[in-house]
Amino acid sequence: MTTTDSRIEYEQRMHRVIEAIDRRLDQPLDLASLAAVAHFSPYHFHRLFAAWTGETLGDYLRRRRIEQGASRLASQPRLSVLQVALSVGFGSGEAFARAFKAHFGSSPSVWRSQPHAHSKNDQAHRKHDQARTAQRAKTAGTLSTDEDLAMDVKLIERQPQRVAYMRYTGPYGEPVSRFWMQDVAPWMAADGLMGQARYGISHDDPSITQAALCRYDACVEVAADYVPSGRALVTTLPGGRYAVMPFKGNSEQVFHAWTQLLRDWLPTSRLQLDNRPCFEHYPRGSTHDPVSGVFDCQICIPVAPL
Repeated sequence: MTTTDSRIEYEQRMHRVIEAIDRRLDQPLDLASLAAVAHFSPYHFHRLFAAWTGETLGDYLRRRRIEQGASRLASQPRLSVLQVALSVGFGSGEAFARAFKAHFGSSPSVWRSQPHAHSKNDQAHRKHDQARTAQRAKTAGTLSTDEDLAMDVKLIERQPQRVAYMRYTGPYGEPVSRFWMQDVAPWMAADGLMGQARYGISHDDPSITQAALCRYDACVEVAADYVPSGRALVTTLPGGRYAVMPFKGNSEQVFHAWTQLLRDWLPTSRLQLDNRPCFEHYPRGSTHDPVSGVFDCQICIPVAPL
């Protein structure tokens, strides 16, 4: 095994651990069980995890549980603070409230009542590094009031979908576009995946998670027998009920579209976001004009009854 192969193997094992944590935040998670996911000895795993993520395992688990709790406070208004606390692995509402206040500086109930706590993915208004982009979008021919009222949102049932993906960690916006061009496109070309349906998944809300820690997965549909190369990993995009809105425009206007869907349509739909990720779906045949930057996709949000 070469040095590069060894580094990729470590990265893939750590990604499996991160995915296992995200899927089991409501369950007890201990060092030994997570070390087993990575196929590392428990004795060395804690040090390896801290070196790879920059956080100890305990600090990472606490942060993810608090951030996921904040996301559920904002996106699932019918849940009580206690229900949110239990859903992300805290043993009591009091323990959650103490950890939440230490992290965000306010209690869960106060944080939930603040204006910033109303959307899971309102990137146009949340991110400091995209403030100017959002302002330009307001004057760049974005959707009019009439179009706002006539949003073409459909509810669909999606089947689980096997995807291969590469992960980017850092601020959203232009860096994600560069990631697609410089890292993802060469990998897709090398593995014969060009022309397949693609997905862009923003796992974190920049109003909750520090920009440097936000995670984004660039995904492409793959067959059951596909074996990933290089840094690519394989996972399953959850199925279930989604609200889907078609979009055509540039990278500035897409933030306005996300805001429309989450701020204007969702509160009147008698639905709420659940715990699956939101994503942009680029079906086969989707277009992108490199000159104007105009592209088309489907904005998909997972929904459940309010």
